[in-house]
Amino acid sequence: MNATVNEETFFDPSSAPVKITVQNLSVVYKATDKKNETVALKGVNLDIKNGEFISLVGPSGCGKTTLLRVISGLVPSTTGRVFIDGLTPQEARVSKEFGIVFQSPVLMDWRTIRRNICLPLELMKMPKPQRTKTVDEMLDIVGLQDFGHHYPRELSGGMQQRVGIARALALNPNVLFMDEPFSALDEFTKERLHEDLLRIWRKTRKTIIFVTHSIQEAVFLSDRVVVFSPHPGRITSIVDIDIPRPRNLETKNSRRFTELVAEVRGGFEGV
Repeated sequence: MNATVNEETFFDPSSAPVKITVQNLSVVYKATDKKNETVALKGVNLDIKNGEFISLVGPSGCGKTTLLRVISGLVPSTTGRVFIDGLTPQEARVSKEFGIVFQSPVLMDWRTIRRNICLPLELMKMPKPQRTKTVDEMLDIVGLQDFGHHYPRELSGGMQQRVGIARALALNPNVLFMDEPFSALDEFTKERLHEDLLRIWRKTRKTIIFVTHSIQEAVFLSDRVVVFSPHPGRITSIVDIDIPRPRNLETKNSRRFTELVAEVRGGFEGV
C-alpha cells in the first residue's frame, strides 16, 4: 500500500495535479429499432485532482452513473475523451488503475471474509505470502481485523460493505469508484460508514469518485460536489465544499453545512 497520511493533515486538492480529465463527453443510447435514441450525457467537461474526493449527485436518469462507467471503461462514450493519468479508461483498467465498489458488496457466501478480499489477488496470481500480508493490511484499514475468518452471513450490512471496500483496495488502485455504496443501508449505519470512509480515504489518499442521490451525504464527504440535471444529462453546477477536515457528526449541525446543502440543491435545473 501507499504510505499512509496523518489523519489530521489538511489536504488542499487545488494544489494537486489533475488525475482524470473528461473532455466534451457525450453518451447516446440507441434503441434496438435504431429509430429512437436517449442522450444520457451531453457536453460533460470535468477535471478531477489527484487525491480528491468528488461526489456526483442528481436525480435518477441524470447520467451520473453513466459518467462513472465511462471513466471506468465499462461503457464507451459516443463523443469526447477521457484520460486517467494520460491513459484511456481501457488502458487504465489493464493497468489496474482503479477499483470499484457497487451498491451491493456482492460477496461469495462460501468464502470467508479473508478469502473474499483475497479473490482479486488470487486472480492476479500474487504469491501467497504477499496475499496474506495484503489481506492483513486491508482488514486493518477497514477495521475488521477480528472478522477475517467469519463468513458474510455473520456480518451486518455495513460490515459487508466495508469488506467490499477492502476488496476494491486490495490491488492498491489509484482511483476508487463508488456507485451508491450506502443506498441500501439504514441512516445510523450510513453515518458510521461515512466516518469510516473518510478515515480510509485519509489513510490511503486515493482519488474517489462517489455517486449518490443524497445531497447531505455528498456535502459531508466531498471536496467538491458535481451537480447533474437530466434531459439530457449535463453538469449544471460544481460546488466547492470548504468545510474543514477532519469532519464528524457535529459537522452536519453547522451553519456552513446547511448553507452548502442549499447551494447544491440550488444547482439543479430541469428537475
